[in-house]
Formats: sequence, C-alpha cells, structure tokens
Amino acid sequence: MEEDATPPGKPRARPAVAVLCRGPVEPLVFLGNFALVLQGPLTTQYLWHRFSADLGYNGTRDRDSCSNHSVDPTMQEVETLTSHWTLYMNVGGFLVGLFTSTLLGAWSDRVGRRPLLVLASLGLLVQALVSTFVVQLELHVGYFVLGRILCALLGDFNGLLAASFASVADVSSSHSRTFRMALLEACIGVAGTLASLLGGHWLRAQGYANPFWLALALLIVMTLYAAFCFGETVKEPKSTRLFTLHHHRAIVQLYVAPAPEKSRKHLALYSLAIFVVVTVHFGAQDILTIYEMSSPLCWDSKLIGYGSAAQHLPYLTSLLGLRLLQYCLADAWVAEIGLAFNILGMVVFAFATITPLMFTGYGLLLLSLVITPIIRAKLSKLVSKSELGALFSAVACVNSLGMLVASGIFNSLYPATLNFMKGFPFLLGAGLLFIPAILIGTLEKIDPHLEFQQFPESP
Repeated sequence: MEEDATPPGKPRARPAVAVLCRGPVEPLVFLGNFALVLQGPLTTQYLWHRFSADLGYNGTRDRDSCSNHSVDPTMQEVETLTSHWTLYMNVGGFLVGLFTSTLLGAWSDRVGRRPLLVLASLGLLVQALVSTFVVQLELHVGYFVLGRILCALLGDFNGLLAASFASVADVSSSHSRTFRMALLEACIGVAGTLASLLGGHWLRAQGYANPFWLALALLIVMTLYAAFCFGETVKEPKSTRLFTLHHHRAIVQLYVAPAPEKSRKHLALYSLAIFVVVTVHFGAQDILTIYEMSSPLCWDSKLIGYGSAAQHLPYLTSLLGLRLLQYCLADAWVAEIGLAFNILGMVVFAFATITPLMFTGYGLLLLSLVITPIIRAKLSKLVSKSELGALFSAVACVNSLGMLVASGIFNSLYPATLNFMKGFPFLLGAGLLFIPAILIGTLEKIDPHLEFQQFPESP
C-alpha cells in the first residue's frame, strides 16, 4: 500500500489545525507521566490485595505480621500472581506497541507531531478509563490487560515520548540538544516524584478509586492541550496515509542506507546500548513494589510512595548532574559515571533487607538517568532532520522491546528465585549494565564517519 497520489513535485499540505496558543511539548510529558505513575504502584497494590482476598491471605502490611509470614506459601502465591499479571499487562501492551510506535513515529515526520501526540494522549485516557472502572466496579483484573492493549494501539506513552523527543530535536541546536533531552526527561521525573508522594498518602486516606479518577481528569486536560495548545514543530506538515509500508521502510532505511551524516554501526550499537539500559530500568521497576511489600521489608503504602518518589527523583538530579558535569567532561564520560552509580544501586538493592539500606540504593541511583538523554542526543546527530520522527519511533520501538524483555525476564525470574535469593534479578541487572558501559566507551573512540567512507552511498 503506498501514499496518496499527489501532483508531481507538489505535495498536498495538511489542513491547518486551529490552536489556542503555541505551547511547548513539556506539559504533555509531565501530565502523561504524572497520570501513569499515579496509577502504576496503585495498580500493583490493588492486584496484591485482590489476590490476597481471593486466596484468604490477610494481606497486612504491618511489619511484624509480615515478617512472621516470610515463608508463608499463601503470601508467595500472592506475590507470584501479582508478578505474573503485571507481566501479562506489559506483554499485551508492548507487543502491540512494537508495531504502532514504529508506524506512528515515522508518520509524524510527514503529518507533524501533533496528530501522534493527540492519539497517544487518547490512548492513555482510554487505559485510565478502563482501570478506573476495574477499581470502582471490582471488575475482573483481566480488564487491566485490555486497557493496556487499547492504549498501545493508539501509541502508548512510548509514542508520546517519540513525538516529544522528535519535537525537541526539531527546534534545538546540536550543541543544546543533550540538555534539552535531559530537561524533557526531568519533566518525567518531577511528575513521577509528585505522583508517587500523592498516591501513597491518598491510598491510605481514601482507598484506590479517587487517585484513578484524578488520573482520568488529568489525561482529559492533556488530550485537549495536545489538540489545541501544542505548537507544531514540523515546518511543512503534509497529508499522508497512516497505513502504508512507507513508514516502516523509513525505520529500516535508518539502519541499512548509508548517508554522509550517519554511521550504521553507531546507530545500531547505540540502539543496543539504550535497549539494555531500558531493559534493566524497567525490569527493576516492575518488581520493586512487590519486593518492598513483601518480607523482609514489609513496606506499607506510605513507604511505597516514598520509594516510588525516590525512584523518580533521578530524573531531576540527573538533569542537574548532567549540566554540571558537562562543564568538565565529555558526554560519554558523564554516561559512564551514570552507569557506574546505576550498577552500585542495583547491587545494594539485591542485598537490602532493611529500609535504610533500600533508600541507600535509591540514593546511589541519583545520577543513573544521565545515560538515556546522552544516547538519544548522539543518535539524533546521526540522522537528518527529515528522519527524526523515524529515529525516535525506532528508539520507541527499542524501548518497547526492552520493556517486553524486561517484563519477561524480571517478572519470571523474581518468583523463581524467591526461595534462594529474592534480590538476584537486581544482580542480573547490574551485570547487564556493563554492556552499555563497554559500548559507549568503544563507540566514543571510533570515527562516526568511517563507515560512510567504507560504504559510499549508491548513485
């Protein structure tokens, strides 16, 4: 299937969309992540308590009672069911997202960033609506999976990020791009920290339903902002079919077609590096709440909220650290420092049996998120402006694949290692992070234009 027919040399312009103002993309990322983080730990805790009720486990989060049941097979069954249903939700969403994120990102290079931002916002809205009804009406937890799949069909949060990072790359210079990428990620962190603190306290005060209703309201505002307030960053949007193989071919061309400004080797290996980082980050994130709720930590919803806030704080501290370290170090060295702290944090998590040690692990992660904006900025400098949407949709695809692999590995490995070492998945994550550390160090020493010199573009 090919694109709409248009007169030769005169592409059909996309009809202008009336906007109330020309706002930046950052509020969309902030609102989207605030709503997601508000729902994430609460969904895990809701699953825990639903399965506890079904199996007759009292589900108490009192430390003494929890510790006395550290080998209770019923509690372990609750942990396993919670982990497995988290896996089902993630697999359902990520499998669908692998197709839609590549399609929609390359599509945004032609039609503009706004249509993808609107679709992704609608997807998050639909997911929140389904989740709210599950909690409010006590529907079967399988509807969480349905909501996740519907969200992925419309682009998911990865689609939102692909359009947002492409939008930033559209308007930023090569010199300022790394910091602008980090600033966008800081919006993710600030939103996540605030939502985590609010969610834990609100759950204790009023239960599960009201936080989900707030997430729904915020996503309605977000969708309206995307449709009527975002300032389009693609200079000349054109009407283009969505369902065409051209968009997927554009992704493939990034990695197989040589060009003066890019190295296929660098694109592929930097993509591998970000894949491993995302796999470890999201794999650890998937099991952290269950790890904290169960023995020997036995955290309640308030402590889980603090932990989730600490988990998102590195988005902000990494921005500040990146800004300071860039004055005296190259980006690659800053990334290596971030990876070193990330590895140390994972090792501490693996052996954390008391609350202070757990927060020590979170403290070591404060510079862990300088890695992804640096890699994204390096990738964006290897393609032309007309390929930015395709690039960030490819990165979104890599993210989705990383999340899928993370869910499969960590959510399966965690229950399998409960009896001999609960923290083993964190040790695995620490080991995996040596891969991007080696890749980034090696690529920094290789001339990115060598490959083009060896493989000149065909006439």
